[in-house]
Amino acid sequence: MTAHRRERQAAILRLIRDRQISTQAELAAALHDAGHEVVQATVSRDIAELGLVKARATNGRLVYAQPGAADFDRLRALAAAFRRWALSIEAGDSMVVVFTPRGFAAALADAIDESNHPHVLATISGENTIFVVPAAGVPAAELRDELSRHLLEGAA
Repeated sequence: MTAHRRERQAAILRLIRDRQISTQAELAAALHDAGHEVVQATVSRDIAELGLVKARATNGRLVYAQPGAADFDRLRALAAAFRRWALSIEAGDSMVVVFTPRGFAAALADAIDESNHPHVLATISGENTIFVVPAAGVPAAELRDELSRHLLEGAA
């Protein structure tokens, strides 16, 4: 790979990290603004070589992202929601119960649902309690432990 291509592809990764870019034309224009002269065929080839995917941004717009970036962002948002609103997490035989301050259960349940967590089938929230139903084959205690780790992320 030429140094020029490496620099251009590094610029693409920076651009999609820092901006919401939806089309090859937008990406070509952003590269041009950054001092890279490209044609759309080059941008298309770079997108394929980098393995970029389209991910839904928080505003609902489909934008270019690195593979796995959307999953990482959703889990990071879920961890932040747990640190903000969860007081404790307990497991029963077949369900996990998350306790929040009064009035915050719905917001945390929404964050859990929006995360598309692979081990969560569904949530039901009240005022200060969320029932989290584990996906088939996931023990409630295992899901409790996994969700509890979000409370500790970033804690020193």
